[in-house]
Amino acid sequence: MTQVTDHGGGVWAIEVPIPDNPLGHTLVHLLDTDRGPVLIDTGWDDPASFDALAAGLGSLGVQVAGLHGVVITHHHPDHHGLSGRVRQESGAWIAMHAADSAVVRRTRDAEPELWLGYLADKLSRAGAPDAHTAPLREARASGRMRTLPGLRAALPDREIVPGELLDLAGRRLRAVWTPGHTPGHVCLHLEEAHPAMRPGNGRLFSGDHLLPGITPHIGLYEDPDDATVTDPLGDYLDSLERIGRLAPAEVLPAHQYAFTDAAARVRELLTHHEDRLTGLLALLAEPLTPWQVAERMEWNRPWEQIPYGSRNIAVSEAEAHLRRLVKLGQAEALTGTPTTFVAA
Repeated sequence: MTQVTDHGGGVWAIEVPIPDNPLGHTLVHLLDTDRGPVLIDTGWDDPASFDALAAGLGSLGVQVAGLHGVVITHHHPDHHGLSGRVRQESGAWIAMHAADSAVVRRTRDAEPELWLGYLADKLSRAGAPDAHTAPLREARASGRMRTLPGLRAALPDREIVPGELLDLAGRRLRAVWTPGHTPGHVCLHLEEAHPAMRPGNGRLFSGDHLLPGITPHIGLYEDPDDATVTDPLGDYLDSLERIGRLAPAEVLPAHQYAFTDAAARVRELLTHHEDRLTGLLALLAEPLTPWQVAERMEWNRPWEQIPYGSRNIAVSEAEAHLRRLVKLGQAEALTGTPTTFVAA
């Protein structure tokens, strides 16, 4: 049985499984509107995930074909994966922030070999050993590419504009741009009284931006055609403070469980990243590559036990923190290949 939670006031959460992932599932939210039911995120593109979504909706008397719209918090495949199939079966519109729509369009337009080469080169610049980048280069050279999630994700047909109310009849759902986890991540503020009259400012669908017990991944924004040195961690920290000031009565995240006291969780995450930056700065007494920094950082398991794909994510997160130190004037990036960083 698909787990469905009634949050009251025409809002439900449906657990949609993520295959072979320790997160377990995405919490897809259903919002009742005067023009029909709307989903916030859709879940991973997998037959079992779609069946779970359909079963959860069915338990509420809703058919996939009867969905009116889909609002996407961000482009990652555990959130946007099933959007295309939902639209195909229902005719529902799909809305997304323009920055993440650009990622979807860029990914669809690029040949898979371009992404393999880009990732291999990026990892080499970060100091990854040849043995780590070899599988990417071999896959590119052979032309045999295993299917990667998100390569043919659905193109949205509506834009989520920060600060504006979405066009949802009978509901007040306002978009709050919260870049960091992705460049176009949005939280969605339901500007209505809490159904249990909890004190605070409405409810917040927080996507992956604010989770009760997990620190969201903050890595580099992926764009093979853009050499701009972005600061995703700085974006994320600014976004966190904006959500803290919003002070919602309850947060409905896309993973784990609903929670209250968003401001306290924001403070925890700000402290976490401040501590991590302080620790990294101490490491930079000598020049280190992002790969070397990642090897020395504290993760949920020893570096030797971190799987191949997760190491790529860890290196991206290490570099996002290093870029933040550079932006703060506390470190500098030295010229050369691979890139090294040292305390200023």
